[in-house]
Amino acid sequence: MIPRVLVVDDHPLFRFGLCTVLAGEPTVELVGEAATGGEAVARARELAPDVVVMDLHLPDMTGIDAARAIVRERSSVGVLVLTMFNDSESVFAAMRAGARGYLLKGSGQDEIVRAVHAVGRGEAIFGPAIATRVLGFFSEQAPSDAVFPELTGREREVLALIADGVSNTVIATRLCLSPKTVRNHVSSIFTKLHVADRAQAIVRARKAGLGEDL
Repeated sequence: MIPRVLVVDDHPLFRFGLCTVLAGEPTVELVGEAATGGEAVARARELAPDVVVMDLHLPDMTGIDAARAIVRERSSVGVLVLTMFNDSESVFAAMRAGARGYLLKGSGQDEIVRAVHAVGRGEAIFGPAIATRVLGFFSEQAPSDAVFPELTGREREVLALIADGVSNTVIATRLCLSPKTVRNHVSSIFTKLHVADRAQAIVRARKAGLGEDL
């Protein structure tokens, strides 16, 4: 499929250059351009593009607001942000607005064309610096004491092993505890989490990110 592309940027020279690149690319069909957010929403409604390449800095509304309006009207449209803003707030605000891709201005022509195709296929794509930021955000682990703060540190260790399906005997061996101590910890965990049995404890723990993936 050849993606139909609408370019949105308030800088005439940059918009002209980007349109020239895309118009000269045989695997892309440039269907229009816009200089403001309002114009972008109207042109997207009129032209029904597959991909909107959107700057975030626009004179009448933010590109985030324009992207949200476009996606709300036609969820199949893929918004590819192409901007100078590389702060986390802008990146995640664009994602929440429905953007599928995020590149920084200065990206190479091949990278932009590749991103247009990816977004047109429904994929998510980010420039290298942005991808590192996104992956870093999602790979951050919550502090251990932020998960089930009502539990002691030892009880959280026991719960994590319960979530892995480990028996009390094995838990005792791994944590160098007596079987009775493990039973006491398990009983305390059930009471504090208001669960009736091991199965319910496992469900609670796994929902909180402990244990093996279901």
